[in-house]
Amino acid sequence: MSIQQVIEETLQSQELTYSTQAHGGLPVVVVELPGEKRLKTNTILTIGEHSVRVEAFVCRKPDENHQAVYQFLLKRNRRLYGVAYTLDNIGDIYLVGRMPLNAVTAEEIDRVLGQVLEAVDSDFNTLLELGFRSSIQKEWEWRVSRGESLANLRAFQHLIDESSS
Repeated sequence: MSIQQVIEETLQSQELTYSTQAHGGLPVVVVELPGEKRLKTNTILTIGEHSVRVEAFVCRKPDENHQAVYQFLLKRNRRLYGVAYTLDNIGDIYLVGRMPLNAVTAEEIDRVLGQVLEAVDSDFNTLLELGFRSSIQKEWEWRVSRGESLANLRAFQHLIDESSS
């Protein structure tokens, strides 16, 4: 059975949505991981000659408080399995990792994708609070002034309460 077949069968058994494509001649599987705080995390599995690269976009480059954001990411890396936080050339935040081809099993795919989902879902709001606090507060004020829904900002209401104290 090919590595791609192992990946696809694992994703099917977990009832995860995915698509396949090729990038630079390499087979790629893009899987949609459903979350709670971050509703969806697309994770790219690129099958190379010696390993499967795992990559998931977490959030864009922070607007502010860079040192606290990066300190949080570095400390968090100590507790992650199979992936680590990194930045791209423009400063956007990703989780990346590699699995050697001989380690690609249904169990290992589940473990690594589970780690991606746990990290993104646990850390997403913290990263937004640290790196986008002013933007969240401005968005809240704008929505209130226009009578717009605050539903997807409710997790950050404590930031508004703190700023008005």
